[in-house]
Amino acid sequence: MKHDIINLDDIKLLVNTFYDNVRKDELIGPIFEGVIQDRWPEHLEKMYRFWQTVLLEEHTYYGSPFGPHAKLPVSLDHFERWIGIFTKTVDQLFTGDKADEAKMRATNMAKMFHHKIEYYKNNSATPLY
Repeated sequence: MKHDIINLDDIKLLVNTFYDNVRKDELIGPIFEGVIQDRWPEHLEKMYRFWQTVLLEEHTYYGSPFGPHAKLPVSLDHFERWIGIFTKTVDQLFTGDKADEAKMRATNMAKMFHHKIEYYKNNSATPLY
């Protein structure tokens, strides 16, 4: 039976399942593999801390999430696929207010990242890290 996202174990289940699905995806999987390469454990730990901070309000993530994404070769199609996989993963594993919040926050973040990446592609400005 599904329950809401309530603790770090739930965050780890969400993050691990999501990235397992991402890595299998023919559109965005190669981009993640190309950037992360053999640093998956490090990336997953960072994502646990990020979502733990965002959803559980346990402040374990420090940093700026946009910087590593600023120069990725991605378009709207990539972000739509990312949010589709994320939403499907949340819906398969969880139900409740935090699950809904996770989907909303991920959607908003994807929209913002896409907008900012397009801005930097089309202007001479340099992103701040």
